Amino acid sequence: ILPRLADRRQAALSFLIAHGGLMVCALFLLAGLMAAGDYDIGPDAANQRQTAAANWDYILGRANRIASYYYHDRVYGVAFELPLLLAERALGLEDDYSIHRLRATLTHLFFVIGGFFCYRLAWRLFDNRLLALFALLVYLLHPRIYAHSFLNSKDLPFLALFAIALYLLERAFRRDTPGAFALLGIGVGLLINLRIMGVMLLFAVVAMRGLDWLYAASRPERKGVLRNGGLFVLAAGLTLYAATPYAWTNPGDYLATSLRLTVDHPGVVLQLFQGKWLPTNAVPPHYAVTWFAITTPPPVLLLGGVGAVAALAAGLRRPGAVFRNGRRRFLLLLLACFLLPPLAAALLGSNQYDDWRHFYFLYAPFLLLAAGGLGGLAGAWAGRRPQRAGVYGLAGLGLGLALMQLAQLHPLQHIYFNFLVDRTTPEYLRTRYHLDPWHLAARTALEQLLASHPGKTFAVRGPRHRLAALPPAVRRRLRPAGGGRNADYELVSGEPGRPDQAFNYRYGRLYNNALIGLRPRQGALLPPAAAAAYQEIYRQAVAGEPIIHADYDVYRQGQRLTFVKENCPPDRRDAIFAARVFPPNPEGPPPDLAEVSWYVAAGVSNHEVRLGDTCLAVIQLPAYFRGDLVISQSNLGRFRPAGLVWAELYSLSPPGLREHIAQLRQAAPPVPPHAFAVFLDQDAGGGYRLLYAKESCAPAEYEASTFLHIIPENRGDLPFYQWQSGVDNREFPLSRYGVRSGGECMAVVPLPDYPIAAILTGQGGGWERNLYPPADPERLRAAYAALSASQPAARADFDLYLQEGRLMYLRESCVAADMAAGFFLHIIPVDAADLPAERQAAGFANRDFDFARWGGAFDGKCLATVPLPEYPIKAIRTGQYVPGQGELWAAAVAGER
Repeated sequence: ILPRLADRRQAALSFLIAHGGLMVCALFLLAGLMAAGDYDIGPDAANQRQTAAANWDYILGRANRIASYYYHDRVYGVAFELPLLLAERALGLEDDYSIHRLRATLTHLFFVIGGFFCYRLAWRLFDNRLLALFALLVYLLHPRIYAHSFLNSKDLPFLALFAIALYLLERAFRRDTPGAFALLGIGVGLLINLRIMGVMLLFAVVAMRGLDWLYAASRPERKGVLRNGGLFVLAAGLTLYAATPYAWTNPGDYLATSLRLTVDHPGVVLQLFQGKWLPTNAVPPHYAVTWFAITTPPPVLLLGGVGAVAALAAGLRRPGAVFRNGRRRFLLLLLACFLLPPLAAALLGSNQYDDWRHFYFLYAPFLLLAAGGLGGLAGAWAGRRPQRAGVYGLAGLGLGLALMQLAQLHPLQHIYFNFLVDRTTPEYLRTRYHLDPWHLAARTALEQLLASHPGKTFAVRGPRHRLAALPPAVRRRLRPAGGGRNADYELVSGEPGRPDQAFNYRYGRLYNNALIGLRPRQGALLPPAAAAAYQEIYRQAVAGEPIIHADYDVYRQGQRLTFVKENCPPDRRDAIFAARVFPPNPEGPPPDLAEVSWYVAAGVSNHEVRLGDTCLAVIQLPAYFRGDLVISQSNLGRFRPAGLVWAELYSLSPPGLREHIAQLRQAAPPVPPHAFAVFLDQDAGGGYRLLYAKESCAPAEYEASTFLHIIPENRGDLPFYQWQSGVDNREFPLSRYGVRSGGECMAVVPLPDYPIAAILTGQGGGWERNLYPPADPERLRAAYAALSASQPAARADFDLYLQEGRLMYLRESCVAADMAAGFFLHIIPVDAADLPAERQAAGFANRDFDFARWGGAFDGKCLATVPLPEYPIKAIRTGQYVPGQGELWAAAVAGER
């Protein structure tokens, strides 16, 4: 009997080893079928479905919506979205929840299929089923990626297809048959359709085929290399073309637009990264790498690093073997696939946001390197079974911890962080990183509310698709509240310092940070602890003096603003309260924020709660809020503020902007009643800005179009399309950059950081002002240092230099009197036709100027830089003069062009 049992045990073990990958995939698919309905709907789902529908209509000849479709979305391939749409229509699904569950299930299915191909590829590479199984589990157990496999039909299909394409690539080069390369071409064509980034594999295959051609031993072998390589390129191109309806009419425009959007996507928003709010097009070069490091299980990071070093060391040890077809070359390809995309994004300054999801596909090559690292460590103990078993045991322990965290965070695995960041200090993560930028915890908050109040129904204000993510039986207990006037609760982002956060919030138990909440709209719905906290806030507030008297009185305690209205009518219209950083704020969001929409991105807002007859609202200001705030109250429309009730400017650290402008007014000449006072000012960060102010300002003046013409010292600082005019022309309403408070209008407009020669601003037909920025001493020192190696073109009271289209005036020992007299500058062209018509009779261009317009003093020296016209110059005559007295000195300079 015992031998038979031993044989059966060995047979069972052999079966598990042979089919372990399939069994693991089957288990995860079963778990995914049960879990698919637990996740919220991703924010891109509606746009993805719309893109697929537009392409399907175009294919059937119903309508050409692609050409007019929102151009960011029309370049996205539909090789995955179109099958989702057809499956939805084939099953006749119309309910939002059923459609969402089908999409989540099919996306997860494709994700698991990609994992199986990772398993097969690891088996081929390392000839070890245990390492292959490790690679599969590492693929499936990444918490963030696992969550996105149910709700992200953009990035996760690209990851899965990237893994499949890598398997097909290894298979094609191993077999070297026409069929294998044609199949690889189909896979790469579909990959490029999903994301244009897939072209990296196209270039990689072409380069590897080129190496194979160089190392081919015979002429027939070279012909075979070219034949298979050409078949691959043809199959990839035809597949991409067939799967991309947008490319059918203009393939060149499709490729150019896709590449441009990949490098420089125009959708710029603010995001929180390492405690700073940054525009997504100005993130640091290490952005993606940092997110990858703090959100990937540590054992995978360690083993992946070991595998990467081992692959690089093997290549350096035998560099000649790297260029030949084989395992070493493929491992180096995996390393290049992992390193080059984030490096290119860092060098190009690409627009990046929402952690590292645009680079999720890099996880496929990295986990294969991690499997190689595990194999290398185990191989180092090949003769010592206990140590080798210990290596595998530690790797298994790491996988077990990942599985445990996967279960603990369900269904919020997308907020996973590893121990490389502090996960225990209250509010630490939420004040340093965007935990849940898609607000996917909303569904969990709704479910928790309903579970704590069995049988009750509630009116909830929030986006419609948040309710659509719930099963119909649950959704019937929730009523959309429209604009929120009759809402019991409203969905809000997690905000620090709110007393009702400990209530009905899905709390990340591992991280001690609230994600999203349901804010009660009535005092009766507040739990006792939250009601007591609000009463204490009210008591502390009214013990002091309000900083603003308006419809609501506003009180301040530290970084907390409390809005209070006594005897608040029960039927009063709903209101929203906001506090926004007045731009630019050097200590908070950067000046680029003004170009994004600072009114939305740099503000926090809140609605009131009712405590008996008192209405109360609380805003906890983020730590980066410094300087001036715009505090306002608006009536709430259906989805957004419908009308401003009042807005006031308040400074957190007096003297503020209003006092600063008052000081500038005292030192400036009077301004005509109809015009704005405009001041050139330097902010705390050292940059220049324009301040616009008017004491009695009508709404029409505040909203009127204002022009701003900025003339740089060097035309090369402008975008190429402005080189001819030499002027940076901008038009905007002052309301974009300012506030109208108490009848007074104020605006702050940041200026570019390149050297500015002159500024003209005003409102067409109303008023205009000429301004010249003061010379920056550091810039003057740098210009002086550049002159020291050259000889002056002429010497007089000032030494004159010609340099790169500029005339520079230098006096080594200078006092204020030396700069007080006016400067004349007469420029004689080679061809008088280059002059304006009114100057052609005189024969020269008159560019007289005041020294302060173009220069300044530093270290006892004076230096001015005057830009010269673009046309060829015959001669220049310049000097100083006093009106009514004549010239003080004069000098002639031969033209440089």
